[in-house]
Amino acid sequence: MNVQLSTFLLYFVVVFAIGWYALRATRSEADYWIAGGKLGWLVGGATMAATHTSAGTFVGTIGVMYVAGWSFGWLVLALPLAYWFMAAVLAPRFTRVKQLTLPAFIETRYYSKGVRALAAVIILIATVVYVQAQIVAGGLIANIVFGVPVSWGMVGFTAILLAYTVIGGMIAVVYTDLLQLIIMVLGAICAVPLAIRQVGGVEPLFTYVEAVNPLTFSWEAMPALLLFTMGLSFLLGGVATPEKLIRLYAMRDMRTIRRGILLTIIAVTTLNLLVFVLSLAAVVLFPNLPTGDLAMPMLATAVLPATLGAILLAAITAAMMSTVDSLLLVAGSALSYDIYQGLFRPDAPPGRRLWVDRVGILVVGTIPVVLLLSGVGEGELVQFIVLLFTALMASSFFIPVVVGVYWRRATREGAAAAMVGGVTTALAWEGWGPADAIDPVLPGFLVSAFLMVAVSLLTPPPPASATDPYMSPPKKP
Repeated sequence: MNVQLSTFLLYFVVVFAIGWYALRATRSEADYWIAGGKLGWLVGGATMAATHTSAGTFVGTIGVMYVAGWSFGWLVLALPLAYWFMAAVLAPRFTRVKQLTLPAFIETRYYSKGVRALAAVIILIATVVYVQAQIVAGGLIANIVFGVPVSWGMVGFTAILLAYTVIGGMIAVVYTDLLQLIIMVLGAICAVPLAIRQVGGVEPLFTYVEAVNPLTFSWEAMPALLLFTMGLSFLLGGVATPEKLIRLYAMRDMRTIRRGILLTIIAVTTLNLLVFVLSLAAVVLFPNLPTGDLAMPMLATAVLPATLGAILLAAITAAMMSTVDSLLLVAGSALSYDIYQGLFRPDAPPGRRLWVDRVGILVVGTIPVVLLLSGVGEGELVQFIVLLFTALMASSFFIPVVVGVYWRRATREGAAAAMVGGVTTALAWEGWGPADAIDPVLPGFLVSAFLMVAVSLLTPPPPASATDPYMSPPKKP
């Protein structure tokens, strides 16, 4: 048995063992969706960082930088600011009333089951887009490691993800995320010095990169306004994506959240910087790849020794899995908890609820693979798919969530208009606007903010019962 195969088999055995443990530890829907709300800072910060570090980082970021150079790399500066905002500004009010899902927060703050359902539908649609990007990356890895067709790889990786996520819920996800973050960090740390040595050292690396692609260290490969608005997308989306917001509910208290997010900032920034160096090595070693998304897999298989290459491939797989399992939880909860239970069967018994929760995840996990096998969603660089998802989430939820916990006058009509207007504008901009010059997040965010304010001021104010839990001074113990 070769090193790559044995490494992956060991990895999958550990993942399924965690899933089995989580099944035994899951006693309620709170356990299933937010790990009981009792996570400590280490696991909470690790799951936040692992969720962020997707195939968009290990495959997509390298893919874009392979083509466009380091000008894309400045976007990493937006991420620490996004997480600081989440911990310092949003979380102290957002977590006063713990919920199991983001749409459940929307219903509580905006006193409407219809607005909750609207949020759930937006999450379902956008998640399909994002999960497709991760599954494509998983298919590429399976093709390299096991020699199977990419389509088989996509099906296989999705089946593994669905197995432990359906069984163990959030408890399975957070502990596999901790394992996956460790693998990602080890893989990147091991790969960087070996890749640099392969090209003769740091100085030759920079010299060769400029010779192969003179635009690598310039601002000419991508329009400056596009780069700026992409950074805005990462900033706003980093705060407003449901899979990250729900982790604030999963952590024990504000002290835990602050310490966990500090760990997230350190881990995410370190991984991004290591990935930037690997992207330079890929430009030198593989100057004529048909797509930049092959850069990292090629480094793992053609440059590194077998054992370290297997670890790096496992890191890429871990990045993909740690994000998809979180997205499956979010989308599955939108379907089963927010739509089925929230609208149709709020009185369903606990046993049936958990069964429906698992079916919901199974359904939303199957749809992206079916679409990909049908030819829908192929051909885009992974990172650009990730950016579209981030723009959709930022355009839909940043304003309703942040404004909702700071402005008493925000109404359910304003929230509904902000979500619909924001996501519609972002999609329209992506399809028919100059998306190659300005990221869809900017028009989507501006329309969402305008509609929230305008419609809220034109409609009756919300009841105090909807705003007091978030905006009244907290009661002293």
